[in-house]
Amino acid sequence: MSARTSIAIRLALSFALAFTAAPPPLHAQAFEVEEATVAEVHAAFRSGNLTCEGLVARYLARIDAYDQQGPQLNSIAVVNPRALEEARSLDTAFASGGLTGPLHCIPVLLKDQVETSDMPTTYGSALFAGYMSERDGTIVTRMKDAGALIIAKTNMGEFASRYVGSGFGIIRNAYDTQRNPSGSSGGTGSAVAANLGMIGIGEDTGGSIRGPAAVASLVGLRPTLPLVSRFGMMPANPTTDTMGPMTRTVMDAAILLDVIAGYDPDDPVTAYSVGQVPESYAAALDAGALAGARIGVIREPMDRTVDTSSEGFRQVRDRIEAALGTLRDLGAEVMDVEIPGIEGVSAIFGANSYETEEVTDAYLAELRDPPYRTLASILLSGRVNPWRAAGMADLLGKTTRDPGYLDYLLARDRVREDVIATMAEHDLDAFVYATFDHPPDLIAEDVETNPAPADRYALGDNRSLSPLTAFPALTVPAGFTDDGLPVGLEFLGRPFTEAMLLGFGYAFEQATNHRRPPATAPPLGR
Repeated sequence: MSARTSIAIRLALSFALAFTAAPPPLHAQAFEVEEATVAEVHAAFRSGNLTCEGLVARYLARIDAYDQQGPQLNSIAVVNPRALEEARSLDTAFASGGLTGPLHCIPVLLKDQVETSDMPTTYGSALFAGYMSERDGTIVTRMKDAGALIIAKTNMGEFASRYVGSGFGIIRNAYDTQRNPSGSSGGTGSAVAANLGMIGIGEDTGGSIRGPAAVASLVGLRPTLPLVSRFGMMPANPTTDTMGPMTRTVMDAAILLDVIAGYDPDDPVTAYSVGQVPESYAAALDAGALAGARIGVIREPMDRTVDTSSEGFRQVRDRIEAALGTLRDLGAEVMDVEIPGIEGVSAIFGANSYETEEVTDAYLAELRDPPYRTLASILLSGRVNPWRAAGMADLLGKTTRDPGYLDYLLARDRVREDVIATMAEHDLDAFVYATFDHPPDLIAEDVETNPAPADRYALGDNRSLSPLTAFPALTVPAGFTDDGLPVGLEFLGRPFTEAMLLGFGYAFEQATNHRRPPATAPPLGR
């Protein structure tokens, strides 16, 4: 966020205080927004202890205090300039008819990979600075229809990879600003963790919801591939791209999924979800959901570069072992299992370089007067972050008609068969494993200039199994390392078992309460 945007927030707040015709009494705004949930906010609206305008003003003040000042998280791409105006409109609607929907006045932090008609969409790149597509992605429409307020769009790794972009610089981890926040939805992760908004949307091609959630003590859900529409989102690999919730609680993730899930004719693959979406993910949550569940533990690291004798590995595994003990205490039958070929999962996922150029060019062709119309022209600009440019260059000239794509598809299908067969053999409801086997590493000094920075990004990464299979996966907080860094526990289930996974996560969350906010962004003085 630029200094100009920061000044705009302050002016907006001053304007709201000076010119609101009937400001709410001070005692009615004593609500603490830090760690607030959807249910708590709605209860405060009903009791008269909070207004939408008061809630949004608090979050705007936190953005102003912590995104470009204080810890300088650099998580926000653009603040909604009409946020307070929209909040006042929602207050008027509430006064005449109550909540306008399940997300009434819930401030959403939206990854800047998704189009918004009233704010720029930049994909983390200077090449699209200020670009307005003048349309909303399907999930944006659905959230607005449910009463949500998009308070800001969040920074993302340039063109959906890592945590650095030519359009903004470096996103920082809210728990240790010298460490990376994972990616590419790192802006959403850091912002939701630091309470700069209530709930967030991330995009996950190979782990970009679950990674930032795991290192930010958040809940992150990568849904079954056809469950959530991708219309209005810049694609990378359509056979693995999806979007989903990033929240501080499982209940809030379920409430958000209730709103965004389901068939969209603008993304025909979502037709597979018809008949698979329950009446409510949120209403079905049960603290006893793990009783009788059969859970298979994957212990084999999927990242073959991780040092299993390192202190970081040990600390993460200690937290995972404790989590497994909790699952057993909650009534789950937990057993070690082995999936054939699990050690090759990351390499197989990385072999898919065939889809990106075609779908990127097709997406850009749909846009209203974009500054660049092809992936090749983006790279030829010479302005993309060097690491990202090097990776994108490997995607040029490849298509899904290349023989190598068939090899990838065959290898992917073998993984799917091995996963589902292992579940059948052991009568499993889900797998469980560490999202990362190692804490996030320090940000390299040359990460903005070096095409190969020595930052050991995504060390210990176990995220590839879900995108390869297209099965859903849920990351929940599993505690903290001795250094105070969050650890994520990940559940993976069969297609369209989001309700079950959310139930498992909810039971674990209610029993442990591992989530705690970062010390870098404390409550603001009253």
